[in-house]
Amino acid sequence: MSKPQALPNARIDEFVVPRHVAIIMDGNGRWASARGLPRSEGHRRGVEALRRTVRAAGDLGIDILTIFSFSSENWSRPPAEIRDLMGLLRRFIRNDLADLHRNGVHVRVIGERDDLAPDIRRLLEEAEDLTRVNDKLMLVVAFNYGARQEIARAAQRVAVEIAAGRQQASALTAEAIAAHLDTADLPDPDLIIRTSGEQRLSNFLLWQAAYSELVFVPTYWPDFDRTTLESAIAEYRRRERRFGGLMAQTGS
Repeated sequence: MSKPQALPNARIDEFVVPRHVAIIMDGNGRWASARGLPRSEGHRRGVEALRRTVRAAGDLGIDILTIFSFSSENWSRPPAEIRDLMGLLRRFIRNDLADLHRNGVHVRVIGERDDLAPDIRRLLEEAEDLTRVNDKLMLVVAFNYGARQEIARAAQRVAVEIAAGRQQASALTAEAIAAHLDTADLPDPDLIIRTSGEQRLSNFLLWQAAYSELVFVPTYWPDFDRTTLESAIAEYRRRERRFGGLMAQTGS
């Protein structure tokens, strides 16, 4: 696959920038290993990349930025690494929340929360509550998230309605499942970016990605910056989005 090219110097506006961009932030550990550093340093530098990307998304006029910050499968990692990741999350919210709020970022969290540590749940709720009315950029954080689990939860919610006699079995439709997803009130991603060169979704937004454009970049996440984001958007702009039809639809 050819490397995406940077956006030209022409004005970036709402007609060429995807409305909703989602990113699988991959490669922190490999970035660190390539430099002889501990994995924890890769994760720390990944937080810096996240700060850069949020600023860039707001500057470029992206409405929604969804990040895959911690998957439901990540709990299988070594306990010390999980402690480091949870510590980074705590520090990010405590240190960056005021700045996000000041810059008009609306934080939204998707994923399971029932089994999280109480202080983590409180921090996530605090981030959502403080920033709820902001409207410059929505930052959707997929935390303790798995797409298969999300789809199963949605189907179970519809099944409960059917079992209780409030719905007919015919009510179990694609539309009904979509209405019970964590992202039910959000548009599907126009563009999904995965860093580090891997080319898979890894249980991220499987339902919502049905017609998303996928761009895989070789850059490890700690090195991701505005230029890399613009390059991925340039690749997105070259695509013809057909949504299953014959006529291409362009723009977002």
